[in-house]
Amino acid sequence: MLDSYRQVLRRPGALAFSAFGLVARLPISMVGLGIVLLVSATTGSYAIAGSVSAVFLVTNAVFSVFQGRLLDRLGQSRVLVPLVLVFAGGMLVMAWSAYEEWPRLVTYIAAGVAGATEPTIGGCVRARWSHVLDVPAEVHTAYALESVLDEVVFVTGPILVTVLATAWHPLAGLGTAVVAALVGTLLLAGQRRTEPPAHVSRSGLRATDPMPWRAMAAIAMVCLMLGALFGASEVVTVAFAEEHGIKRWSGFLLALWSAGSLIAGIATGVVRWRLGPGDRLRIGAMAMAVAMAPLAFIHSIPVLAVVLFIGGFSIAPTLIATNSLTQQTVPRSRLTEGMAIVHTGIAGGVAPGAAVAGVLIDSYGASTAYLLPLAAGVLAALAAQVASRDSDR
Repeated sequence: MLDSYRQVLRRPGALAFSAFGLVARLPISMVGLGIVLLVSATTGSYAIAGSVSAVFLVTNAVFSVFQGRLLDRLGQSRVLVPLVLVFAGGMLVMAWSAYEEWPRLVTYIAAGVAGATEPTIGGCVRARWSHVLDVPAEVHTAYALESVLDEVVFVTGPILVTVLATAWHPLAGLGTAVVAALVGTLLLAGQRRTEPPAHVSRSGLRATDPMPWRAMAAIAMVCLMLGALFGASEVVTVAFAEEHGIKRWSGFLLALWSAGSLIAGIATGVVRWRLGPGDRLRIGAMAMAVAMAPLAFIHSIPVLAVVLFIGGFSIAPTLIATNSLTQQTVPRSRLTEGMAIVHTGIAGGVAPGAAVAGVLIDSYGASTAYLLPLAAGVLAALAAQVASRDSDR
């Protein structure tokens, strides 16, 4: 079953850049939850915690596409190093200002700086796979592998940040995320032989190949709704666990959700699909909406754990289809930018999803707030119909 994965990892340098990318991606699953845990502990408000997390995620979404363009035009080694250094500084100021209860504006500004400069590691790694592989089936397997590793991050990250923040020190979780980002990103940037070539045109950073914006706008809308689903579910699950007196287990619940996705991702990577990525995206988005439907009616931690685990099986196949559809749609010279659009859509949805979820939790409680990710899932399924149709044109 794993022969497909072994085949792509045998490519020179592939194992190294994929492994370093795994370490560098840990903050993706740690920062949002770490902010919620830290700020809610110091202020007692999930609305404030969600708003700080939203600032981080909004600025990340706004600057990701520009960051992707820089990476395509100038090359990863020249862009990743300064980005991760500024990101680390912004994160440290944000975490310390929240812990010491400095003026809230300082926390928001630092969160914005950190969000704007968090390296888009997922796009960088996938661009390297497209550079070193030229067989579509192998690219599909490599993308599936990265989605599986994403889920490894989302299984381990929430548990790690929750344990560190609740059992050791409130700042420990975010501090660990900063260290992982620095180590992983610097090592990835040093892998020069697998780095995609820079695509600088005579006019500087202007692209030489046109971007199919209509098709990418439809894909971005799907990602926006999926991001809202993810962001809302994360905050609501933390609140649900706290309402039941076991807040420290919230990371475990989110990890179960990701574990289901991880298992499905492994299986997806070894299947030779007859359906194209557009059709798989449409089916996957509908499955995610269905998986959200029962959550608002659950009042038991064990039942919630089972439903989250089963629902997670729809996540990785949907995200793999999204990345494959993007790779099929955009020109090679703008692939990192295209992947950044996907990232921007997801991050742009996570921010309002987390913020609105915080308000709903404070007003109505966690169970009712689970209706928000359900609504986002339904909208993602509708948008996927358009994305699938536009990709076929």
